[in-house]
Amino acid sequence: MELLGDIGLGLSVVLTPLNLGWCLIGVLLGTLIGVLPGLGPAATIAMLLPVTFGLPAVSSLIMLAGIYYGAQYGGSTTAILINLPGETSSVVTALDGYQMARKGRAGAALATAAIGSFFAGTIATALVAFLAPPLAAVALRFGAAEYFALMVLGLVASVALARGSVLKAVAMVVLGLLLGTVGTDVNSGEQRFTFGIPELAEGINFVALAMGMFGIAEILTNLDHEATRTPLTRVIGSLLPSRAEMRRIVGPILRGTGLGSLLGILPGGGAVLAAFAAYALEKKISRTPSEFGKGAIEGVAAPEAANNAGAQTSFIPMLTLGIPSNPVMALMVGALTIQGIQPGPQVMTEQPELFWGVIASMWIGNLFLIVLNLPLIGLWVRLLTIPYRLLYPAILVFCCVGVLSLNNLPSDVFVMILFGLVGYVLVRLDCEPAPLLLGFILGPMMEEYLRRALILARGDMTTFLTRPISLALLLLTLAIIVVLTLPAIRAKREEAFEETPA
Repeated sequence: MELLGDIGLGLSVVLTPLNLGWCLIGVLLGTLIGVLPGLGPAATIAMLLPVTFGLPAVSSLIMLAGIYYGAQYGGSTTAILINLPGETSSVVTALDGYQMARKGRAGAALATAAIGSFFAGTIATALVAFLAPPLAAVALRFGAAEYFALMVLGLVASVALARGSVLKAVAMVVLGLLLGTVGTDVNSGEQRFTFGIPELAEGINFVALAMGMFGIAEILTNLDHEATRTPLTRVIGSLLPSRAEMRRIVGPILRGTGLGSLLGILPGGGAVLAAFAAYALEKKISRTPSEFGKGAIEGVAAPEAANNAGAQTSFIPMLTLGIPSNPVMALMVGALTIQGIQPGPQVMTEQPELFWGVIASMWIGNLFLIVLNLPLIGLWVRLLTIPYRLLYPAILVFCCVGVLSLNNLPSDVFVMILFGLVGYVLVRLDCEPAPLLLGFILGPMMEEYLRRALILARGDMTTFLTRPISLALLLLTLAIIVVLTLPAIRAKREEAFEETPA
């Protein structure tokens, strides 16, 4: 009964004209940036962080959340119609979705993606509502040592789940940790790694770094690939899958929802890993695996359900523990911090309207998406004909205006440009920037919890081993490290992600 009361509180928060409007804006923006190749939820949320200054905290989180899961819907449109995923998690959808489009079944593929996404989003949001309160209750028992161990586990898990070389992923985490130490030490008041530059006294601007790494770098990367865009499939066909196709997609949607919900909670996982795992599972258990890659509808249903479920459940560690499980959740933590809210289990007790309002908005947002997306397919098709060379100047201007509006410091624009170039170079070197952002967010928090734990223990390092929860988390971290060092596991992991785009 208490849970029903909490959900009722959330619905009362979101079912107001203001919050309904921001939810609608969020899912529409999410769909739009998912449709347009060259953007993405991380870049868009980074660009919109300055906008959240003037909004109530719950309205800003509702809008940003809608952008994230809305992008999972929109990304499938370009994957199916032009074989170019608008969002990374839609890479797998392109394998069979585009082949269905070439056979005149684009409408059925788009409808399957929408149905799978809606069902998975609805179920995953229910899981968030059921699992978040007990996890938050457990987290309230965490002390400084437990939080430090949890953050170490999160960073190691992000390395394990990042694509490509383990060594490069570790290097990105370390670089993020180092960047997070720039600024004034809160304990001693000494400036660290500022090199005498006054603008760095308060640290590197998080929004400028995020816009550069995920906005400017994305623009530069997509300009490299503009000439290779696949011609648009203009024949959509019927939007209703046949009865036989409906029977074929029920199992994949259910399995994709379950698998995506589980993997979305893991640090570094989220929608991308869920989509790949769901596709691999369906191909493995299929009686006709040879059809995959040639237009199997199961290859559209499973990953689309999984990526949306993973997107929704990735809110669980962010809302309950204050630990971001992927770059978008790291940006959400930044949005909360901008509003003066410390992410963590206390949000549920101190800001229940915010906590339950965001969860309830996911149900409303998924309903908006299923009602709006299929009728708007014609509009998305026309938008795909816009050359990217006409889009990126507007995006660049928006980035510069947004980062300048934060503190009115021109230096923030130069920081953004610098990290945009750094991000582009990292992408060309096959170094995923996501672990860097997680390291940048978690680094200062880890340092603070480490110091606090040692102060409470009077400098005794064994405090991390004598506390049961901390010890369990560190042992799990050690187990992941051992598994990563096994040659067979490392080779198989890198092979699984070798086709994932940077």
